[in-house]
Amino acid sequence: MRNLRDAGGFPTEHGGRVAEALLYRGGSLHELTPEGAARLAELGLRTVIDLRSAPELEVWPDRPFGEQVRFLHLPTFPVRESAAEHAEDAAADAAAQRSEERSEEPSQERAAARDERDAEAGEETLDALYAFMSATAGPAIAATVSALAQPDALPALVHCAVGKDRTGVTVATLLSAFGVSDADIVADYHLSNTGLGLDRGPVFYVDEHGTERRSRPVHEGLILAFLASLRATHGDATQYLLAHGVTKSELKTLRAAFL
Repeated sequence: MRNLRDAGGFPTEHGGRVAEALLYRGGSLHELTPEGAARLAELGLRTVIDLRSAPELEVWPDRPFGEQVRFLHLPTFPVRESAAEHAEDAAADAAAQRSEERSEEPSQERAAARDERDAEAGEETLDALYAFMSATAGPAIAATVSALAQPDALPALVHCAVGKDRTGVTVATLLSAFGVSDADIVADYHLSNTGLGLDRGPVFYVDEHGTERRSRPVHEGLILAFLASLRATHGDATQYLLAHGVTKSELKTLRAAFL
């Protein structure tokens, strides 16, 4: 699997340290090889939390490993697009493609339309994506945190498609609630660029609807804006989690386990 790493090891503002080998973050398990499955089994995982959408799971289901691992589906995004909207996108792509074929130069209109639809097309669209997550992802992030607090849930792996954006805001919120500094959260967040090869430029891929997308490197402004948004609305990450359904008992359990 891609972009796998331990989410622990960071000092906190209270003088403690986030324990390692309890929470891992990464990309999806649909390409998991037998060797990869064996290595994941060595981590002793008890829970895998998948933040992807239902269509992503349908096209690229996680490959199971280990008899004791519990798989949970807690999508970060609410349902935003209908089949009709996807059909309209496909029709627009087809029309733009026909237009492009009649021209020697690539269609700027087609590229612009693709970028507008693509949640990871470029910095402006990434900004919009993170603003959208700031406004809507609270219940999903809280559900993930609550799941980690359940008996025998740890060690756990949290992942989305590539472990960059949805996983990034989820882990950042939890680390912030533990008292990890923004500087350390940003440093961990930036590791996805190297883990995905984005430090060398954009990476093209085909999404679950068969549409070509372009994934760009993350930058600190994205995650800092997300953290600033939750602080502006709730004061801090702890209050943000409590407001979206995490209980004080669950936070106490997690802090006892991790710190």
